[in-house]
Amino acid sequence: MAKCENRNNMSLHQQVKDQIKEAMKAKDTIKLGVVRGLTTGFMNELVATKRTPQDELTDEEVLNVIRKAVKQRKDSIDQFTKGGRMDLVEPEQAELTVLESYLPAQMPREEVMKIAQAKMAEMGVTDKSKAGMFMGALMKDLKGKADGDVVKSVVDELLN
Repeated sequence: MAKCENRNNMSLHQQVKDQIKEAMKAKDTIKLGVVRGLTTGFMNELVATKRTPQDELTDEEVLNVIRKAVKQRKDSIDQFTKGGRMDLVEPEQAELTVLESYLPAQMPREEVMKIAQAKMAEMGVTDKSKAGMFMGALMKDLKGKADGDVVKSVVDELLN
């Protein structure tokens, strides 16, 4: 987590909420929009899990909300790029950068490859017939540590 080290053991939920004031003081409109969006996402998650808006999400739940927002930005960037709307790609890219600063560092592809090769040998996977099972087991092991797209491309490479 680059900029968001745990300040005095403060929960990630509280850290993100505190960033609203910091972004306002710094007049950082992009970051302000992102953190406001995240706090709304936290509120929605609390309501969805039948808790009150005054409750706090666990760090894992907060990371899930952030990952969901990251995925949405990546999908938008992809769609805007395909549609030739580069003017819309830039703001999404800026928001994505802010969101990713809250996530733990993702494992490099080489590391994912080593783990995947070991898992493949452990499970005895030799062809595409067990690809789904292999991918599922690998994602379970790498949850939150590696990007799903990277894991998928490694699995595809290993099984081809």
